[in-house]
Amino acid sequence: MPSSSSSRSHVAVVAFPFSSHAPKLLAVARALATAAPSATFSFLSTTDSLARLPATAVVPAANNNLRFVEVPTGDDGGDGDQEEITPVWRRMEMFVEAAEGGGLRRAMEAAGDAAGGVAVSCVVGDAFMSMAAEVGVPWVAVWTGGPCALLAHLVGDAIREDIGDDDDLRGARGDELLTSYPGLGSYRVRDLPFGGGGGGDMHRVFTMLLGRVARRLPRAATAVAINAFPGLFPPDVSAALADALPNCLPIGPYHLLPGAAATPANDDDPHGCLAWLARHPAASVAYVSFGTVAAPPPDELCELAAGLEASGAPFLWSLREDSWPLLPPEFLDRATKAGDSAAGLVVAWTPQAAVLRHPAVGAFVTHSGWGAVLEGMSGGVPMACRPFFGDQHMNARAVARLWCFGMAFDDDGGGKPSMTRGRVAEAVASLLAGEEEGARMMRARARELQAMVVSAFEPDGGSTKNLHKFVEIVCARRV
Repeated sequence: MPSSSSSRSHVAVVAFPFSSHAPKLLAVARALATAAPSATFSFLSTTDSLARLPATAVVPAANNNLRFVEVPTGDDGGDGDQEEITPVWRRMEMFVEAAEGGGLRRAMEAAGDAAGGVAVSCVVGDAFMSMAAEVGVPWVAVWTGGPCALLAHLVGDAIREDIGDDDDLRGARGDELLTSYPGLGSYRVRDLPFGGGGGGDMHRVFTMLLGRVARRLPRAATAVAINAFPGLFPPDVSAALADALPNCLPIGPYHLLPGAAATPANDDDPHGCLAWLARHPAASVAYVSFGTVAAPPPDELCELAAGLEASGAPFLWSLREDSWPLLPPEFLDRATKAGDSAAGLVVAWTPQAAVLRHPAVGAFVTHSGWGAVLEGMSGGVPMACRPFFGDQHMNARAVARLWCFGMAFDDDGGGKPSMTRGRVAEAVASLLAGEEEGARMMRARARELQAMVVSAFEPDGGSTKNLHKFVEIVCARRV
């Protein structure tokens, strides 16, 4: 790791303060601060974003060289209810406008003042914060989503010219493989990350952000960190990424980077999930979570609840409390009435990575967000995927067809993705203990992938080597 090269470095790690981006960037920031103890690191995000991070995360790094700095939200100092009354798409738009208009540069100056006048020498920024390319110091980008989705965005204009508008992705050519595009030959047109997300203003804002990423990343980034590990994807995917991006470095999974976790996982488990899991046999529990943004429609929530009950397996379900009233009548009472030996536990939040590493968990029902896929893979847990938008369809496709350690509810070749009670019950039972060849293979593949993750972080592992290169680039002395 760097020593003399990092002695005067001041690195600003800039988060995109929406969805689950900030926790991933913080994991990278903490890993950098651990790897380069003589450098200074400033983590830049909005007040609201910092407040949403777990209290155990926003503590000083082991070397006391990580600070937290607020970035303007762009709401012109609105009242405290701004987040409640302004739609998310508009808050994103205002934040990006403010950052593009000088807010990011001013936050970097504030970080320099807080660091005793040591100016920022490099920006490690979320790829969505592509305006970092214009602030006058090297920009090292961090991509948090699926790598193949990034490939698709980089050639998005060509794909749209070929296929048509985003609304056409699930049309007549929906099942056509993308064999004309390097690295994308395993995916169908309908897996592309361009459509969905409800359309309208949110779709427009994400299209704008991702268009800027596609234009700026190849020409302006000094390096690009990828949340994956060497060997995860076939050689054609790795080659396509290397051809398209400067210094493309798979250093993930980010949540496993040395120093990324501030505290042991069981110190941040307010609902006692890990203790509940400890009372169950190995590989007997189905874990269910759709992340912080995706939400099944009410009819699918009811079908999922019924399917979980019908499976007969104990389940742990992380579900936002505002969705609880949408569950079937008396479902919560039936599922939890037996106390410690209850069939299920429904909570508003779980320490997900720790849950998926717990030996009691044997199946994961998920939206197949990229972070969830990597956490399931790291825990060796086979998955049942119900994708909604963004990169989730590509991720689900890879889980089911590329890595073969799970299945996708939309992978029957027809129509809109949907969970039914029968398919949920069948999937959970099969992943946990099915004796058919396909089920046994999925569980075996999950264990193989878990071993690959472990190997990536060995002293001579691929992610370890790439992390060394990443730190050297970030902390390099510059005249």
